[in-house]
Amino acid sequence: MLASQPALIPQDEQSPIQLDAPSTLRGKTILMPREQFAELSLKDKNAYLQNIAKIVAGTDIEPLDKDALSRLRRFYLRRKASELALNTVKDDGMRMVLKRMANTLHLGEVKKVIAHEARPSTTFREAPPDDSQLMFFVPPVMDAPLKDDMNLMDVAPFSLSKTVRQGIIRYELKDAIITIEGGAEVGLVTSYDYDIFINMVSNLAMAMRDYRIDEKKGLRPSLPPRTYRPKAADIMSFCRRELGGKQYAQLEASLDRLQATRYKITNLTHNNTRRAAESFPLIGRYKVVSRTKSNRIDEVEIDIPDWVYEGVVTHDEAPTILTLHPDYFLISRPLGKFIYRLARKACGASGFAEYGMQTLHARSGSPLSLPKFRKMVEDVISATHTQPLPDYDLEIVPGKGGDKLRMTERKRRGQITHAAAA
Repeated sequence: MLASQPALIPQDEQSPIQLDAPSTLRGKTILMPREQFAELSLKDKNAYLQNIAKIVAGTDIEPLDKDALSRLRRFYLRRKASELALNTVKDDGMRMVLKRMANTLHLGEVKKVIAHEARPSTTFREAPPDDSQLMFFVPPVMDAPLKDDMNLMDVAPFSLSKTVRQGIIRYELKDAIITIEGGAEVGLVTSYDYDIFINMVSNLAMAMRDYRIDEKKGLRPSLPPRTYRPKAADIMSFCRRELGGKQYAQLEASLDRLQATRYKITNLTHNNTRRAAESFPLIGRYKVVSRTKSNRIDEVEIDIPDWVYEGVVTHDEAPTILTLHPDYFLISRPLGKFIYRLARKACGASGFAEYGMQTLHARSGSPLSLPKFRKMVEDVISATHTQPLPDYDLEIVPGKGGDKLRMTERKRRGQITHAAAA
């Protein structure tokens, strides 16, 4: 939750500007007028907005990203005095009053936008209303099955950016090369989009579980269909999102990215020669089956790719997929989701796993430099001190080749520490 927000009042146009420490008067934060803000350099505008954001939302927030700063700069400068036609007001006193009122109203709106853009540095976002009741009616959360003997849980299968990112992500692992290429028009899959893929896999796994139960009863059940046809509201509930207009509007764009992003796994032999591998999407063809009267998506139809269907609908004892904690969907940062998935895959029988920072950076697909990436990891760990990740504790420990991220299964932490000490 945001901290209590101080009132904002416009700064007198003759007062000096303090970029690093916005001044206060009678407990109110003083914002500089639009005209003075416009004269600042781009760097100073951004620095000023970052500092105001800390005052509005509290110091424990993530820095405003590039897109948020751009939106705030445009908003700060948008409203002009010409909108009030002040040149037609003959009385000097009245003209000054109107100008100050317009400036105050505008800065009040700026405050609201800054408060919206400034995100608290927390592990989780808030669960939607009625979340606890809805969770009784969703299947267990399952991740992707194996593909070409490789597991997409070994890497980040989505961009770590909170906004849509273009380009290609390439992972060079010991025994394989994984390439992820986003659609030319829609970009790479985001962690938000990937939640929808998890929803599809989880429902297919539940259908297959029901099939096996009926088969053991001596019935003659039909295998699950290769087409998944959910209601948009069911997807939102499963992914623990609010049923708002924004979420419905984002759904179609997410499906476009899931269909357009291509994954290619090239396995390497003992002498590092390559074995050709096909590329594949996370979902096949999709179509919007119906819309509501307000033109929101009501129901969609998604073709389940062969690699997913064959990985889940097997005649073996169990498919090669792992369950995730339902709180996975509430993890607020894409990096936090990546780390949780990696812990879920890697900890296994030992109950813990360690990754050097360079290896972690390489497996994340992050375009950031290693020092900046490490700072993001440290921020995630710091947030988990008050809001731990589901199931796992995180810490940075020294290693022979440099610092490592250690991920420990929480319920077995005492046993692992004792074994390590012995």
